[in-house]
Amino acid sequence: MTEEVWLEFWIVLLDVLGALLVSVLLYGVALIVRRRVLARNGGTFELSVRARTGKPGRGWLLGVGRYSGDSLEWFRVFSLSPSPKYVWRRDDISFSGKRTPSGPERTALYADHVVVACSTTGGSVELAMSSSSLTGFQAWLEAGPPGTNWDLKPLR
Repeated sequence: MTEEVWLEFWIVLLDVLGALLVSVLLYGVALIVRRRVLARNGGTFELSVRARTGKPGRGWLLGVGRYSGDSLEWFRVFSLSPSPKYVWRRDDISFSGKRTPSGPERTALYADHVVVACSTTGGSVELAMSSSSLTGFQAWLEAGPPGTNWDLKPLR
């Protein structure tokens, strides 16, 4: 190979590496902007969801939770989508219990999180959140908008 071919190869390689670096930086900035936009409409908190239950302790997805009226919305951390991946309505979800993470969950989840078992109309779901977020979650479940008819609300 001639010297000109090598020089052209290195220029193309540096262009590709530069484009990759700019893409990663833009992705990071977009994630930060998305998180700010999500938090603008209400407080967000770290909330993980167990999507796959086939293997014990596995299948956790890191995310962000946000209360929006009578709904709890869940967004993936590393997604740029402005819409939530999961939405649970207050009337359709109930608290079943909590436990500390065990086995591989200790490395998959944030250090101070507890695993929360919930029952929904679509089946059971496991969430992981901090103890203070769990207190807020339980308060949100028991609260209701003004004018709620508690006699018509199903018992949990």
